[in-house]
Amino acid sequence: MHLAHVGFNSYIPTNKVVAAVDPDSAPIKRLVREARDEGSAIDATYGRPTRGVLITGSGHLVLSALQPQALTGRLREADQETDEE
Repeated sequence: MHLAHVGFNSYIPTNKVVAAVDPDSAPIKRLVREARDEGSAIDATYGRPTRGVLITGSGHLVLSALQPQALTGRLREADQETDEE
């Protein structure tokens, strides 16, 4: 198991991430609102605007201040490090 940096000293296991999405669409906004209400949203923005959302296999959402493109790049880097070992 490797961890990917999702911003501001926050990390997530790469094998748990299902998708990295932009938070601006209506369905994702609804998912974020519902996850916050249920307590399954993890806010890793440290007060900054949410620019990316990671969806995990367990249904949790990780809110990040990084763009989805940056998040997927970091996830790929962590996976490549796993493959090299």
